[in-house]
Amino acid sequence: MKNIYIFSGLGADKRVFQNMDFSGFNVKFVEWILPDENETIEKYAKRLAEEITHERPILIGLSFGGIIATEIGKIIATEKIILIASAKNKNQIPYYYRIAGKLKLHKLVPTKLLKLPNVFSYWFFGIENKQDKDLLKEILKDTDEKFLKWAIDKIVTWDNIRTPTNSIHIHGNSDRILPINFIDFNIEIENGGHFMTLNKATELSKIVRKEILVP
Repeated sequence: MKNIYIFSGLGADKRVFQNMDFSGFNVKFVEWILPDENETIEKYAKRLAEEITHERPILIGLSFGGIIATEIGKIIATEKIILIASAKNKNQIPYYYRIAGKLKLHKLVPTKLLKLPNVFSYWFFGIENKQDKDLLKEILKDTDEKFLKWAIDKIVTWDNIRTPTNSIHIHGNSDRILPINFIDFNIEIENGGHFMTLNKATELSKIVRKEILVP
């Protein structure tokens, strides 16, 4: 049986995968831990890697979870890394985020403001129906402010240049948070946004299951 470790998006948890089909696999959803003060993303990934108890597992990472999965893939041997709506290296992070990181502009935005759902955030995540909006509200409410602030800083200042050779990158062509034109992807999801694990779950599940089983 395939051993799979799943990393959710920034501040999110396994709820964002609730519509996905992982039946028949040994799956563990890795929960976020609070970062230490000034902790690097490499050290954080190393601490999270302690949750992995199987040899050569398959890692699945959504958004920020994909960045963490990539970092863990530099520490341990993996069978495969499946990235969903994510980035493999710093060059796939939009330049305007990286500029904001260099100028530290992201530190000027109050974290509490980022936790407030609104029309803009729904548009940004590609969310249209009430059920998904309600879930985003819950996720934002439950997200720890310290973790959110730390993770945003790590995204916009990520300096990784190594691309995992065993990665499969699935990306939606309607992703507004990480636009597809910045991404070197393997599989494109038509009209897929950043929340496509929920609203494109049937199509995405078929693709992910196929990739898990491919040697």
